[in-house]
Amino acid sequence: MKRWKLSLLFLCVVTVSLVSLELQAQNDPGPRPGTSAAGSFYSPLSANEQAFFNQAQQIFMEIDSVSGGIPGEIGKGLGPTFNGNSCAQCHAQPAVGGTSPSPTSPQVPRPNPQVALATLDNAQNTVPSFVTANGPVREARFVRNPNNTPDGGVHGLYTIRSRVDAQGCNLVQENFAQQVAANNVIFRIPTPIFGLGLVENTADSILQANLANTAGPRAAAGIGGAFNFNGNDGTIARFGWKAQNKSLLLFSGEAYNVEQGVSNRLFQNERRDINGCIVNPTPEDEGDIFTFADFMRFSAPPAPAPFSSSAANGSNNFVNIGCSLCHSPRLTTGSVSVTGMSNATYAPYSDFAIHHMGTGLQDGVTQGSAGPDMFRTAPLWGVGQRLFFLHDGRATNLLTAIQAHSSTGSEANTVINRFNALTTQQKQDILNFLRSL
Repeated sequence: MKRWKLSLLFLCVVTVSLVSLELQAQNDPGPRPGTSAAGSFYSPLSANEQAFFNQAQQIFMEIDSVSGGIPGEIGKGLGPTFNGNSCAQCHAQPAVGGTSPSPTSPQVPRPNPQVALATLDNAQNTVPSFVTANGPVREARFVRNPNNTPDGGVHGLYTIRSRVDAQGCNLVQENFAQQVAANNVIFRIPTPIFGLGLVENTADSILQANLANTAGPRAAAGIGGAFNFNGNDGTIARFGWKAQNKSLLLFSGEAYNVEQGVSNRLFQNERRDINGCIVNPTPEDEGDIFTFADFMRFSAPPAPAPFSSSAANGSNNFVNIGCSLCHSPRLTTGSVSVTGMSNATYAPYSDFAIHHMGTGLQDGVTQGSAGPDMFRTAPLWGVGQRLFFLHDGRATNLLTAIQAHSSTGSEANTVINRFNALTTQQKQDILNFLRSL
């Protein structure tokens, strides 16, 4: 009897251990450690192009102040409202050009720089509740205006009020606590800019053919998909969370104006034309936006890690359940003036189309033909070293991000159901595959 009880106890312990191992196995392994797998120039570039990339990277890292006269903050044009004071401040993980940093980074651990930025140089700002030292860099958009009409635009987190280089400015910071309480604020985190020259130089016909090639399987899985076309020339826009920007130059000019408040050749006017807050003649930038665009254009795509046998299985499962119907593994560029970029095959894991992502991810904002619940398929290259996921950075775990794809009205529901039907090991293989990218 005693031996039977011991055997039963042993069986229970083994069973619990196996269940625990199974539960432990189905986990996001976390950001890939080691050196950054991105951040350098596209290797086939000419010597002159490589040198230009390196120079452009330094300008991308430049810190802006209002008038450019503060030591260490030599760029000018900051404000009147802003979210950051440097491109590289937000595009930092796992290297310059990436996405939001974090103290948990294996490559460049650092707190969210937006916290200290609130009072830098004697500025008088309160850090909003949705900006934390351990959380992602964020921009805030209001869904609706006070008159209850659609808004959707970026509202700068901070103002230059009381800064040492803006003594005459009394622009008061937005009341974010009130807007959060009214459920009127949505967030976006920085998108990585690695390898975007390849994306920009992919012909519309290639993107359209890629989407057409998966029409049958997509229809069977309940997946739609369309492009966000530029309203003027009818070509495909492909940059930003909703594919709202047509080109890297437009992407640069808009970000410089919206995120740092710097007026430039594309966005000539200050966003807040407030007496006492306009310090410099406009445009404040003559050429940096062209340099930023070329920095992105000449950057190399993230390099994947060698696949383990589990990651290789995960790659197959990723295709088999239909993830690749939106996250396209291969695209090819056209004829390009950049050295070595013509007819180049690359692996962005995106179709650059916009899709309905359902009630769980909807943000209520319309940009072009991308409606309130529509987002561009997020490229997955480099996801192995990212720290925050989804458009608003709500997830720090890949498994959580995957499950968030499923909600009422989402085109991903069938694929997520297939994912959930996999064995624990098959799910783990997919997670290992993703962390290898």
